[in-house]
Amino acid sequence: MIKIAIDGPSGAGKSTVSKALAKKLGYIYVDTGAMYRAAALGCITAEIDIKNNPERAAEMVSYMNIDIKYGDDGSQLIFLDRENVTDFIRTPEVSIGASDISKIPDVRLKLVDIQRKLGEQSNVIMDGRDIGTYVFPDADVKIFLTATDEERARRRHKELLEKGQTVTFEEVLEDMRYRDKNDSTRAFAPLKPAEDSVLVETDGLSFEETVEKVQSIILERLGQNAL
Repeated sequence: MIKIAIDGPSGAGKSTVSKALAKKLGYIYVDTGAMYRAAALGCITAEIDIKNNPERAAEMVSYMNIDIKYGDDGSQLIFLDRENVTDFIRTPEVSIGASDISKIPDVRLKLVDIQRKLGEQSNVIMDGRDIGTYVFPDADVKIFLTATDEERARRRHKELLEKGQTVTFEEVLEDMRYRDKNDSTRAFAPLKPAEDSVLVETDGLSFEETVEKVQSIILERLGQNAL
């Protein structure tokens, strides 16, 4: 099975680009960040302080049933204990919780096991923060997608406003910088480009231009084997 890893910080466009490429290539798309968001949502709902009580959070996650399914249009749906929570995991509170919970080794081990099993079942494009370095170090193609803090915060702010959430650009930027620091400095599987990844900076590129650029890298690396 072909594995394509797309890593990068929050707001770099990993999810939208990966989703579009998966549709073009006929691959399964896996948004690993949604798994951590679901785990964080479960802990927040249970009123567990993830940051200050990681042991309790890890215990809680050990009992969770986190699953990925796909809609008729190919969209990824995330389920927590058999409940579709796809529409409830994109709030700023859950974003921070996901960053905090992703630092807990036992949580990562559980979710990485799920992710690797998905990669064994079909051709996948998987996005996250440690796909090329830890989840699939043998991935056929590794992309590291990034942009400046301000550009990423602008995109995420626009996305949240379109979903009807009330949040300022400054709040989004602050949350994003918090997540960047958390993700890149954690001891276990931190956010960083794999040595053999291709760096793609998306500042000044439209969505279509970014998809085209990443697709050309994939086809160059895999040739007809990609299709």
